[in-house]
Amino acid sequence: MVQHVSARLDASFAALSDVTRRGVLEQLGRADASITDLAGKFHMTLTGMKKHVRVLEQAGLVTTKKVGRVRRCTLGTRRLEEVTAWIEKYRQLWESRFDALDQVVETLKQRERGNGR
Repeated sequence: MVQHVSARLDASFAALSDVTRRGVLEQLGRADASITDLAGKFHMTLTGMKKHVRVLEQAGLVTTKKVGRVRRCTLGTRRLEEVTAWIEKYRQLWESRFDALDQVVETLKQRERGNGR
């Protein structure tokens, strides 16, 4: 189970690591689009966009469906809950560390004030 979740996280982070793929997700969040439309919006070749869409599709973030001669892209059914949960865990860890550091700094300030009187 842990390896399966880890593999999904790896695929998601790999897909999200590229600015074009993040842009494709933003675009598809507004409206479904064909690969041709996406390639035009991002000023790239059809082959290049197909590669980006394939990575997003493998991560479960995008689904494609062939309608006639056109391949339509939509946001995938898999959401980013696992990615969000992973990030949130580390955000909380760092937040607690910064809170502890704030307490140390405040204690040192109070000691300084006490020694100055």
